[in-house]
Amino acid sequence: MAETFETIRYTADIIVTRTDGHVLLIERGWPPYEGAWALPGGHVDPGETSRAAAARELAEETGIYATPAELDLVGVFDAPGRDPRGRYVTVAYHLTVIRNTPIEAGDDATRAEWWPLDDLPESLAFDHAEILAAAVDTL
Repeated sequence: MAETFETIRYTADIIVTRTDGHVLLIERGWPPYEGAWALPGGHVDPGETSRAAAARELAEETGIYATPAELDLVGVFDAPGRDPRGRYVTVAYHLTVIRNTPIEAGDDATRAEWWPLDDLPESLAFDHAEILAAAVDTL
């Protein structure tokens, strides 16, 4: 019997909420889901933890700086088909910030905006609506 191996890519996502009930989303600058709203996040670099990757991606994409220790684990999301590029496993984290926290889109984000949790875009990229729902359930 031949064994089949699957390439799995490792990513980290971050849900940032403000104390006034808003969540930070980025508009993606390239495929997949170019132009769609998503949570900040990206690939875990070699030798990096997912928590450190989440803090790095947050700074690169939104200009918000947090230490890895400030991020709370939300969960692991690994459903096959969650990313059209192949098999991706993401670890999601949460951070709460104050209302006046400034943001600035950078890296692969064309825009970064605060959205009311009760008035989100109609659809989010990937499975980010599911990840966001899991984070909100823990708040």
